[in-house]
Amino acid sequence: MSTGRATAVAATLCGVLLAQGAAAAPLRFGLSSAGLSYPFAAAIAKGFQQAAARAGVQAIVLDAQNRVQKQANDLQDLIAERVNGIVLMPLDSVIAESWVNHAARAGIPVVAVGSQVGNPRRRPLREVYPQLVALVTQNETAAGREAGRLAARLLPRGRIAHIAVIQGAPGFPEVLQREDGFKQALRAAHVRYRIVATQPGYWRTEDADVACQNILEAHPNVELFFNEADDMAVGCARAVRSAGSHAKLIGIGGSRLAVLSLEAGRIDGTVCYKPVELGALAFDALYGDVTGKKPLRAAFITYRTPGITRANVRDCRAQW
Repeated sequence: MSTGRATAVAATLCGVLLAQGAAAAPLRFGLSSAGLSYPFAAAIAKGFQQAAARAGVQAIVLDAQNRVQKQANDLQDLIAERVNGIVLMPLDSVIAESWVNHAARAGIPVVAVGSQVGNPRRRPLREVYPQLVALVTQNETAAGREAGRLAARLLPRGRIAHIAVIQGAPGFPEVLQREDGFKQALRAAHVRYRIVATQPGYWRTEDADVACQNILEAHPNVELFFNEADDMAVGCARAVRSAGSHAKLIGIGGSRLAVLSLEAGRIDGTVCYKPVELGALAFDALYGDVTGKKPLRAAFITYRTPGITRANVRDCRAQW
C-alpha cells in the first residue's frame, strides 16, 4: 500500500472513531431552577431528571436559591460548560430575556418552564419570547379563571362581597396573570365584589399566615381570600382559624398539603397543577429540538388545570 493511501485510510479510520466517540458521548442538559426550597420547583426538577434518565441524558440541576444574581451566574456557568441545552425556570421574567439572548448567541437552545420570559405587562402568555425553543407552563390566566369560578360559587349574591388577595412574589409574571384570570371569572359570573386588601405572601406558608393576620386585623369582614398558591392558602387558613373568621379560602397548585386541607375542610378550593409532568414536558421539548426529532421555535406547551373542591378532590393526584 502506498504511503499516501495508508495515510488516507488512517485518516478515515480516525474520523470514524472520532464520530463514534462523539455519538457515544451523552447529551448534557442544564436546569436552572428558581429555587429548590420551593416544593413546586423541586417537583419540576424531579420530572426533568426522571425524563433525562429515561433518555440517557446527563442532567445538571442548579439551584438559584431565590436569588436573581445567583441565577444569572448559574446561566453563565451552563453556557461556559457548553451544555447541549438549558431548561430555565426564571426568577425574573424581564431580566431573563438577556439570559436567553446570551444562550442563543452561544448556540445553546433554551426552554422556559413554569414561568414566562418577557415582560408580562407587554407580552401575552402565548406570545412566547422568540429566542426560546418553547415555553412549557400552566396557562396561568386560565388557572386564575378556574380559581375565580370556585370563588363565585362561595360568595354571597345581591351585595358587594369583600375579597383579599395574597399574591406571590414580585417579579413573577403569574402574580399578575392569576389575578387577572380570577377577576375575569368573577365578572363573567356577575359577582359584585371589592378587593379590600392585597399583600404578598412570597409563595410561603409562614409569610401568608402573617399577611392574612394583618389583613384580618384591618378588615375583619373579609369573606374570601384568594391565595395565588396552595402553600399560602394553608398558611392563610391558620390565620383565619386563629382570628375566628369564617372567610373562605381558595388556592392554586394542587399540592399534597392542599389536598389534605381540602379533605379536612380547612380550605375550600384549589386548581390542580402537575409540576412533575411539567418538568418532563420541558425536557421532552428540549430533547426533541436538540436531537432534531421535533424542532420547535417559540412553541407554547401547556396542559389542563381543573378547579378542585372537596367534592372532586380525588381527581387531583398531588405531585408536590
